[in-house]
Amino acid sequence: MIPILTILILLACVILAFFILIQNPKGGGLTGSFGAMSSQVMGVKQSTDVMEKGTWTMIGIIGGLCIISVMFFQKPASMDKNGSSAQQKTSAPAPKK
Repeated sequence: MIPILTILILLACVILAFFILIQNPKGGGLTGSFGAMSSQVMGVKQSTDVMEKGTWTMIGIIGGLCIISVMFFQKPASMDKNGSSAQQKTSAPAPKK
């Protein structure tokens, strides 16, 4: 299950990077590249709303997937000073002759 969640987290990170990179820090972003066509089809305000909602949604998805992935981790077997596992130490000692 961990590999599936890892792939989903990486995919969400790539989509989040896409949303961040197509935004212009000065407010133009995607709407500035389409000019008048974008204001006729979607409107300038709606384009930035979609970008912002997509960014926050991806952040929420990544956070949720990270929290869910913690539930699937297993604790490693405890080790002693010599590096052997605790299960080997629980065996009974050999009888003395």
